[in-house]
Amino acid sequence: MTPRSHRLARGMLATGLTATLGATLPAPPAGATATPAPRTGFETSHGARWTGEAEEQRFLDAVDRGSARVRIDRIGTTAQGRPIRLVRIGAPAPARPADVRRGNSVLLTCTQHGDEPSGREACLTTVRDLAYARDPATRHFLARTSVLVIPTANPDGRAADTRGNSDGVDINRDHLALKTAEARAMAAVLRDYRPDTVYDLHEYGPTAPYYRKDVLSLWPRNLNTADRVHREAAALSQDFVAPAVRRAGFSAGVYGIWTDPETGDPVKQVAGDGQERILRNTAGVKGSLGMLVETRVDALTDAEKADPARNNRRRVRSQLAALKGAFAFLDRHRPAIEAATTAARRSGDADRGPVYLGGADNEPATDAQILTDPPCAYRLDARQFAQVKDVLAGHGVRWRPDGDGAVVPLRQPLRALVPLLLDQRAAYHVTAATPLPACARPRQAGRP
Repeated sequence: MTPRSHRLARGMLATGLTATLGATLPAPPAGATATPAPRTGFETSHGARWTGEAEEQRFLDAVDRGSARVRIDRIGTTAQGRPIRLVRIGAPAPARPADVRRGNSVLLTCTQHGDEPSGREACLTTVRDLAYARDPATRHFLARTSVLVIPTANPDGRAADTRGNSDGVDINRDHLALKTAEARAMAAVLRDYRPDTVYDLHEYGPTAPYYRKDVLSLWPRNLNTADRVHREAAALSQDFVAPAVRRAGFSAGVYGIWTDPETGDPVKQVAGDGQERILRNTAGVKGSLGMLVETRVDALTDAEKADPARNNRRRVRSQLAALKGAFAFLDRHRPAIEAATTAARRSGDADRGPVYLGGADNEPATDAQILTDPPCAYRLDARQFAQVKDVLAGHGVRWRPDGDGAVVPLRQPLRALVPLLLDQRAAYHVTAATPLPACARPRQAGRP
């Protein structure tokens, strides 16, 4: 195949794949039962209401029965007893975490904030559309890419229509300390499956006239994100998601930056820092391409104001438009994505370079926020180790026993995460461990 024909083939593949997303009632794949493809409560009501909890369960059960591409696991339970589910999609469905690690993978986290439901609806229909699609492009894509979906990352918050969980905690500020069941479930997926891309779906309220794009997106700004991972994540946002959104007739911008409505110039930075406890940044620190998408919630026209269902449908369509751009990126940048994430995770074993306790890619760290010569390891006494052992295990951080306590070396894949958890100078540390500037010859590090 000539280079030009290869590019054309890739373009046709991406076109066929992205056309699948958001399609209406696809036919079952070969070998599936002849039952009709399931519909969400949102779809059956034409957007008049969001899919209910019981409806989601029935929908996912039906997809699971109707397609061999899907496996569904319960990965956690909320404080109110609701299940947190992970949907695994592939051709065939990946049976084990090791199957996901062998190829490219993406994790969609939907509705971390319970009062932001449009991403959840987009995720549910995407699960169905990928499971039932018959076109060669989608089958080829799923043969090489594992799609992981957490349709409702905050079930208690969704049931109550609240931003936080049942304890009022914003779980998108808990991806470091892992105090909530919801954050622990997501951390376990990142630890066990090591997705190459983590795509996080949200909604936002605009501020006219400076901050009102239909879709905003952002990559990991945390300075501990490896350069190649950072570049690929920025390309996902700027070169794929934003153009796809515009092609669908929506406006696009960068999350957290107000812009002048006349010139488009930045006016004010209001969000989008490098805070390590936010999922897109945690993902970057762990070697994944983190991605945040925020879609606009307010009614845009008189028709939407008169009919909330129109507004709801537009919100979901904008989420699906962004997802189409993301899936095109996953297909076209596959080798670059895998090279970037693999190199980032291996680099921790080299134990070189600074670690940043603050700053962002648009806000240089101060001297006090840079560990120019990081310690060799951190020592935890018995009390500290008992306090944070489960947190370390939840992330997959390695340690070795040391008397009644433990020593956590920096020479490991999650090198940059260790000081963020254990250094007293880090803004969100879980304990103030003792830095060890020099280490004896290392023994084999253990992992729970």
